[in-house]
Amino acid sequence: MKLKQTLLAFAIMGACTLTAQAQLKINTKTIGSAAKAVQAATLSNEDVVAYTKEYITWMDENNPVAPANDELAKRLANLTKGLSSYDGLQLNFKVYLVRDVNAFACADGSVRVCAGLLQAMSDNEVLGVIGHEIGHVKNQDSKDAFRTALLTSALKEGVSSQGGTAAALSDSQLGEVSEKIANMSFSRKQESQADDYGYKFLKDNNVNPWYMSMAFERLVELSGGGAEAGFTKKLFSSHPDTQKRVAEMAKKAEKDGFKKPE
Repeated sequence: MKLKQTLLAFAIMGACTLTAQAQLKINTKTIGSAAKAVQAATLSNEDVVAYTKEYITWMDENNPVAPANDELAKRLANLTKGLSSYDGLQLNFKVYLVRDVNAFACADGSVRVCAGLLQAMSDNEVLGVIGHEIGHVKNQDSKDAFRTALLTSALKEGVSSQGGTAAALSDSQLGEVSEKIANMSFSRKQESQADDYGYKFLKDNNVNPWYMSMAFERLVELSGGGAEAGFTKKLFSSHPDTQKRVAEMAKKAEKDGFKKPE
């Protein structure tokens, strides 16, 4: 059975009344027994990336991807022009026409931005969020989180393989991985490092890095001012010092001589 729900603990989330009414879909089928041909501990980085590609393919097939002529797709394409190859990463970007104020990036370089985020934030704020998410990929956080999800859920009994190649995940395995990821979160240190990466990402792309702080401020506003409100609860539950993160990014911008945009 498929359920509609907000996805990914490492996504940016909020609450807002939006044109797009659907929410992100994940597959929540339960898994039987995994094959035991190879011990899960031998799961290589290449296997993790291969499984990530399967996962994002499923996500793209089961969520409404904005066509190229959609206004939000055009906007994202314009924002990310020239970023398909960035900092040693091969990136690809798509918009999901769902109401979640949400974005996430996977270990294979896939970056997905929900309509809710684009509708709730300015272009430069969106870029700050994208930079933050890319930071999780560059810092290996996304890969490590996905590996953990694989080893503690779908592949907990082993990795099936043929000729040394990890076998494709079944629908039910993808579902279990999705559920596991939805209940994960990054550490405060990982989030802080991703914040710093997002800040540098804005500077590298000639955008005032104040927008990193402003993006977080916007998320707090969308949460109703509280870290435990609405869709933001998952994001802020392990990071109750979000206001501190806002201040840290603002202080960093001031120290670097940037003025806060009007």
